[in-house]
Amino acid sequence: MTVPDAGLDPETQALMDEGDRLARHLAQTLDATLHDQPRLIFLGRSLALNLVRAFLPTVEHVTGRAGKPLHALLELDERGRVVVQTVTGDGELNAVLPVDDLLRDLLFVSGLLNPVVRSHLQEAVRGDEHHATRALVACLKSRPVLDAMGRQIRGWMGERQGR
Repeated sequence: MTVPDAGLDPETQALMDEGDRLARHLAQTLDATLHDQPRLIFLGRSLALNLVRAFLPTVEHVTGRAGKPLHALLELDERGRVVVQTVTGDGELNAVLPVDDLLRDLLFVSGLLNPVVRSHLQEAVRGDEHHATRALVACLKSRPVLDAMGRQIRGWMGERQGR
């Protein structure tokens, strides 16, 4: 867990903590050394912050265009872990998904990093800062990540329709 930063709101701090957990997993998964630890922390936090923050407006945009608008927001659960909640236009809770589960669904397949995601992240570990940033952006925009976002959103719209 990161040392709390007084300047961060609780949800952002919780996202940073999720990023740190992801970084520990990446350290075990990618070809990295102890020297690469700061880069892995950067990658884990960047993935957690950027994926989740991009996911929220994407949910709202896609569901709105589909005529089934959902509002997506970050909340803390009873353990202080961050979750994504979707709420209908009339304020009814639609779904709750822990961010660690969301990150797993977006980045992993059967418990392993998606091969495309792994390739981008491995490049990010090996390259200089500029190369790492480009590889991280490529990972965030990769087809497997975008497809996983779409599956999650379609699932939520289906949950709502099935009520």
